[in-house]
Amino acid sequence: MSNLSSKRSNVSVPLTPRDNAARIPTKPISTSVAIAFSVVASVLAVGIGLRITDSTSHSQGPALAGYYAVCSRHGNIYTVDSANSRVDCLVVNNSQILHTANLADTKRTTNLPIRYVPRNAIVLPGLSDSHGHLLEYGASRQLPLEGTATINDTVARVREYILRTPAVLNNPNAFIRGGGWDHTSWPGSAWPTAADLDADPVIRGRPVVLQSKDCHAQWVSARTLELSAPLPSGVEGGVILTDDAGAPTGVLLDNAQELLKTPSLTEVDLMQRFSVAVNDALAYGLTSVHDAGLDPTSLDFFIRQAETGHIPIRIYGMKFFDETQPYWGNTSQPFVGAANGRLTARSVKIFADAPRSLHRQPQHHWFHAPPSEVLFEFIPRFLRDGWQVNVHAIGDRANGIVLDAFEASLAGVNVTALRPRLEHAQLMSTADMVRLGKLGVIASVQPTHAISDMWYAQDRLGPERVKGLYAFRSLIDSGAKITLGSDFPVETMNPLAGFYAAITRVSLEGTSPHGPGGWFPEQRLTRQEALRGMTIDPAYASFTEAELGSLEPGKRADFVVLSRDIMTIAPARILGTKVLATVLDGHVAFGAL
Repeated sequence: MSNLSSKRSNVSVPLTPRDNAARIPTKPISTSVAIAFSVVASVLAVGIGLRITDSTSHSQGPALAGYYAVCSRHGNIYTVDSANSRVDCLVVNNSQILHTANLADTKRTTNLPIRYVPRNAIVLPGLSDSHGHLLEYGASRQLPLEGTATINDTVARVREYILRTPAVLNNPNAFIRGGGWDHTSWPGSAWPTAADLDADPVIRGRPVVLQSKDCHAQWVSARTLELSAPLPSGVEGGVILTDDAGAPTGVLLDNAQELLKTPSLTEVDLMQRFSVAVNDALAYGLTSVHDAGLDPTSLDFFIRQAETGHIPIRIYGMKFFDETQPYWGNTSQPFVGAANGRLTARSVKIFADAPRSLHRQPQHHWFHAPPSEVLFEFIPRFLRDGWQVNVHAIGDRANGIVLDAFEASLAGVNVTALRPRLEHAQLMSTADMVRLGKLGVIASVQPTHAISDMWYAQDRLGPERVKGLYAFRSLIDSGAKITLGSDFPVETMNPLAGFYAAITRVSLEGTSPHGPGGWFPEQRLTRQEALRGMTIDPAYASFTEAELGSLEPGKRADFVVLSRDIMTIAPARILGTKVLATVLDGHVAFGAL
């Protein structure tokens, strides 16, 4: 998670997306155990008010037959094929797209049930987010703290949550978890303290752990500090904020967060977070998410859900890498397309620099970054063992070092078979952008970060260096492939916000430091580029372009119906567009057709 608001010739070729023999590399569970777990999960879900859906039967509209057509009387089906074609009709046979056709031919030559989309609606391939955090997003929605104007406003939300949640109100030892606070949006950008929480009599004495919006700081109560005592005077890769007397104030940054002694999350906790995240994703038109592996427990949870059939969205998981632990690239196997194509884990995420925020006060730096020799050792090892390598790099120095390591690792090999990625690629020199294009490394970027950070960027970076920040057009012109995401919950999960930001580079209110024409408007993407960046480009970045990302015969029937034509309407109207239906494998997962 981040916003600046925050090879050798013997490399093996990774698994192909059609490798149906690939399986989850964990101990199989028996059918009886799987059924039992599924029943228990469903019962627990009902008990806590979740909508748990399976991978094929979560339509909210009338059931569709396995063989049907979706048509637009105005040719508003955008296929995102190599020619960016538009068609009238999409013919679906069970989970696959059978063919596309014009309306007259479809009506004349078939006896299919036809579902017509509204006059101004459009059909797009299922949308993808190339960098998000599902369970962290779900956690942030349980006690959402984003958008508060002051510390006191935030404390009030915690109090209100306690008062309306009997299980918490009546148990003073219940851990209260929330997320989304952003001290930079408060007057003076002051860090909050445990004393701020304990000043409220409803909260006082309770264990409270509140995650920051960028997920790199925890704000805790005095009770949580007490339960976690004693804290060390320092921690590598993190900071414990202290007062003048050296006592912890209640905020822990980066690796210091790991010092907190909190109860492990239960399966019910995880299921609740997952359900909230997936339901929101489907409602936003997302059919695929590249989960960027901030929490190592996420993938284990996804695997358990795959084993029991509870994967209502496609997840491309990045495994977490810790350089202090034994190398696992040759002892763990990538797997592709588990749970009928819903779960893949064939990539590893390595941090080249610690996440850093332009919003952070200048005196607070990010602390942990592995030495460059770690990159030069482990990038080629993972590539040789068949893993896609995705490296988190924010600053220009880190991006340059990562490209050095990729350049050494990729010499003489088929980069298309490996598809390494730079996650964020936020600040880059012109020379490194050119090098990125020549190497064939994919830049996984987040347009909404640009419109969040544009107000602070020049103050932090200066008038020249800032030109290399979120320079999407320069990346494309250098020959680099890009793929778009949001880094939710740091930014909104809504992919239309990313589309809007990419093509306008103005705030949601239509303003920017450079005026209504956009912040560095020369770096805007075209609508076609933005659409491809949310569909076929993420498919390529996850090795699934043969099955996903465009509406072409033989591909999976993943598509979304939008209420407005975002490819033609005025930019100001894009954010008012509604998702009418989200379809996975030919089945309606949200809305109705």
